[in-house]
Amino acid sequence: MDQDKFKEIDSIFHPGSIAVVGVSQHGRKSGNAYVTTLLEGGFKGNLYAVGSAGGDVSGVRIFPSLSSIPEPVDYVIVSIPKHQILDLLDECHTKRVKVVQIFSAGFSESGVEGRELESRLVQKARNLGIRIIGPNCIGIGSSAKKMRIMWRQMLPHELEAGKAAFLSQSGGNAGFFMELGLARGIRFGKLVSLGNGSDLDSVDFLEYLGADPETQIIGAYLEGMKYGRKFLQLIRDISPAKPIVVLKGGFTEAGARTTASHTASLGGSEAIWKAGLRQFGAINVNSIEELADTILALHHFPKIEGRRVAVICGVIGAGGAACVAASDACAREGLQLPVLSGKTITSLKSILPAAGSIFQNPVDLGAASAACPDIFAQAMKLVFADPNIDMVVVHLQASLVYHARGKDLLDNLSGIFMNLRRTQAKPLIVLSQSPLAADEDKEFEQVCCNAQIPTYPSFPRLAKAIANVIWYWNFLSRLEDERQ
Repeated sequence: MDQDKFKEIDSIFHPGSIAVVGVSQHGRKSGNAYVTTLLEGGFKGNLYAVGSAGGDVSGVRIFPSLSSIPEPVDYVIVSIPKHQILDLLDECHTKRVKVVQIFSAGFSESGVEGRELESRLVQKARNLGIRIIGPNCIGIGSSAKKMRIMWRQMLPHELEAGKAAFLSQSGGNAGFFMELGLARGIRFGKLVSLGNGSDLDSVDFLEYLGADPETQIIGAYLEGMKYGRKFLQLIRDISPAKPIVVLKGGFTEAGARTTASHTASLGGSEAIWKAGLRQFGAINVNSIEELADTILALHHFPKIEGRRVAVICGVIGAGGAACVAASDACAREGLQLPVLSGKTITSLKSILPAAGSIFQNPVDLGAASAACPDIFAQAMKLVFADPNIDMVVVHLQASLVYHARGKDLLDNLSGIFMNLRRTQAKPLIVLSQSPLAADEDKEFEQVCCNAQIPTYPSFPRLAKAIANVIWYWNFLSRLEDERQ
C-alpha cells in the first residue's frame, strides 16, 4: 500500500481531536449519544460538541458552530439534517478537518434525490481535500485512542488492544458483532462501519488493514461494492499473511432489495462471490455467529492443519448422547475422530472403571472423573499425549456440575482447564452448553475466555469453526506447494 495513503487512513484511527456536530442539551439526539459514548470510553484526545443552541451535554460545552471551536479539529462526526452537510464542509475546510464521518441517512440508499445529493457531497469534499466515511454509518472504533462505537453497552476489555479488526457496511452488525466477539474472548484493535462507502469504501479499508502491523485477523460483513474485482485481488494479496473471514449478505431476491435500501449496494451472484472468496483464500461464512465462531478459533489456535479430534464427554451429563452428537457434527464437517492408541486406552482403563466409561473416541469419562478431579486431570493429559490426536474438545455444562457436586468441584475443573491451556501445545476447545444461561455457566465461560480457551454452545458450531480454520491453513500449504 502506498505509504501516503496508509498514513492518511491510519490517522483516521488516531485523531487528536473529535467534534460532534448535531448536539443539544435537550432531548435524546444521536449526536448526544456520540459525545456520551466517547466520554464513557475515555477517548484519548480533545472532544468538542457543536449545536446551535449552545449549553452543555454530559459536562462538555456545546459550541454554536464548528468554526467557533478555538482549537484544531481532526475528525468530525455529523448528525444533522442531510441538506445542511454541504455547507458544513466549508467550515470543515476552514478548520482543516481531515475526515468527516456522516451518521446522517437519506442519501443514495433512499433513491434518486439522495444519490444526487451524495454525489455532490463527495465531489465537494474531494475538491476541499476532505475524506468522507459514510454516509449512513456509525463510524470508527479504535482501541489505541479509546474511540468507542455508540449506543452499545460498555463491556469488559472493550478498549484493550487486540489483534482482530472488523469491517462492516452495517452499523448494527458492527455493534452486535463487537459485543458478540468481546463476550467470547475476541479483542478488537479496530472497527469500521462505513455505511454507503461513498468516498472511503471497503476496498480502501481492507487495503489499510492488510498493511496495518497491529491487525492480524480481519473480519468483514459486506452487502455489495463498487470495486468487487479489486476487493478480491486484495484478498489474494493479504490472505497469505492474515486470515480474512467474510460474511456476504444480499444474495436472495429479498435480501438484494433490502441491501439496496440499506447501504445502496448491489449484492451480486452468490456462486461467483463464494467461488472468488475461496479461490483467493478468504474464509466464507454464512452467519454473524459463524463469523464470530471462526475468528474466535483463529484468535486462540496455533496453526493447525490436522483434522484428528478427540472429544471428551461424560463429565456429569449426557455422556452417551453427547458422544453421538459430537460424532455426527464432526463427520459432517470432514473432521476425523480416530480411535485412541492402544497405549492411551490401556492407561485410561487403569484409572477409570469399565462400567460407565467409553475408551474409544469420543471418550466418555463417566461419573468417576467427576468425583475426582485428579482422575479427570490424568485422563485429559493421556488424551492430549495421544499421537493420533491433533486437538481436544471437552463437553462440560458448568451449572450441572455445580448443582450435582458443588462449587469446589467446578473450581477444581476450571483450574485443570487453565493448566492444560498453559502446558499443552495442542488446542483445547470447550463445548459449554447452557440452555438456561445459568450464572454458573456464564462464570465458567468467562474463566475460559480469560484463559484464552475458546468455548462454543453446540457441537455443529464448534465443528464448523474448526473446519473453517483448518481449511485456511491447508489453503496456505497448497499455495506454498504451488510456489515451489
